[in-house]
Amino acid sequence: MKLRILGNSVRFRVSQAELAELVGEGSVQDSVGFGPGARLVYRLEVTDGAAEAVSAGYDGGGVNVVLPRALVDVWQRPDEVSIRGEQPLPGGESLGILIEKDFTCLIPREGEDQSDLFPNPATADTTA
Repeated sequence: MKLRILGNSVRFRVSQAELAELVGEGSVQDSVGFGPGARLVYRLEVTDGAAEAVSAGYDGGGVNVVLPRALVDVWQRPDEVSIRGEQPLPGGESLGILIEKDFTCLIPREGEDQSDLFPNPATADTTA
């Protein structure tokens, strides 16, 4: 799973296996270490509750994004690319949240394993 943070936005990119884990187990997570005792954990979690909106939180050691089951059920369809959310913050600001399927690159990068990524729609055969 890839995490990108830019200003007041977070974007997660999820592989095929990670989406299967999210659907089957209800959560998926990854982390990055910064040295002894310093690790940032980032996690996606599905809720079966009445929540209708995507939400995110930070607990001092990680970022947790909660996704309503209904949105995840739609998102796992082959033609669905992403789940978007916007979370109000104090002071009139908001946090943009984007969860995307991770597609193979159009131009392969040396040393990057793309074997578990989703097929890129731009490479689809349009002659059929």
